[in-house]
Amino acid sequence: MRKISLFIATSLDGYIAKPNDDLSFLKLVEKEGEDYGYAEFTGTIDTLIIGRKTYDYVLKEIGPSHYDNGQRDVYVITRNKKPQVGRTIFYTGNLTELVHQLKSESGRNIYCDGGAEVINELLKNELIDEFIISVIPVLLGNGTRLFKDGRPEQVLEFITAKTYDTGLVQLHYRRKV
Repeated sequence: MRKISLFIATSLDGYIAKPNDDLSFLKLVEKEGEDYGYAEFTGTIDTLIIGRKTYDYVLKEIGPSHYDNGQRDVYVITRNKKPQVGRTIFYTGNLTELVHQLKSESGRNIYCDGGAEVINELLKNELIDEFIISVIPVLLGNGTRLFKDGRPEQVLEFITAKTYDTGLVQLHYRRKV
């Protein structure tokens, strides 16, 4: 069975965005030639699940090929129907049902890149198998929390921790079943 992995960055105090969906704090750890394992990680997946706000931000800042590179299916979780663009599907159905369907199909792993609503819906249903969380050395004080209240307790198994000279620390856990 395929697994779903969360690969995301957060501030030290647990925010994945500043108010107004501002992700500018991520630039604090940008370094020429350093991708913090992103290319290696995305080499293990063939499906991506992402919330519409995060998708829109990446589309504007980086471009559509960041997610839809022609090599993977991209499911943008949204409330508004839109026609499919390339391998990008704007999904308005039940997220839990989608993930169960995707996990049961053959293929490589599934990547969840946020946002908070998508992550927390998956956590409520205990559907995230692996957590790769990059901690940015900043205290934002306010914004969008990575983990919201109202989900079941989930015990994790430590895999690795990597430190980088930019101050970023990357934590890797697997959900104990």
